[in-house]
Amino acid sequence: MSGAPVSRTLALLTLALAPLWAQAQTQVNEAWARATVAPQKASGAFMQLRSAQGARLLGASSPQVGRIEIHEMRMEGSTMRMRALDALDLPPGQTVALKPGGFHLMLFELKAPLQDGSRLPLTLQLQGKDGKPESLTLELSVRALAPAHAGH
Repeated sequence: MSGAPVSRTLALLTLALAPLWAQAQTQVNEAWARATVAPQKASGAFMQLRSAQGARLLGASSPQVGRIEIHEMRMEGSTMRMRALDALDLPPGQTVALKPGGFHLMLFELKAPLQDGSRLPLTLQLQGKDGKPESLTLELSVRALAPAHAGH
């Protein structure tokens, strides 16, 4: 038996699995969106992002949201400031937290309220360290944000 068929099979298998490996370069954990009430047309999405090679979060989209922006909230003295970012760097091997009061995705022009317990489809657009685009499709759990004084 010749080694050529085995080599060819391995090469084809490697090519078939390469797209799955490329998509796994950025991992997402603990993805959720804040629930809203009927008149509210904006919310936030939060998650943990980790890129093995390093990447940039360029944006996001959802069929249930008119516009999504990457935002940063931070304190300047005693004032909380929020600003839109063009992109968010994901340093190699480091977890970047998108969380209330920090970096997050701002969801504008909601097409319907986000109900506690429902799911929100969301696609992240990223760019790998090599410049190649990466797209991750997620389903975020929707949940109410507990008030700051809960449990006190």
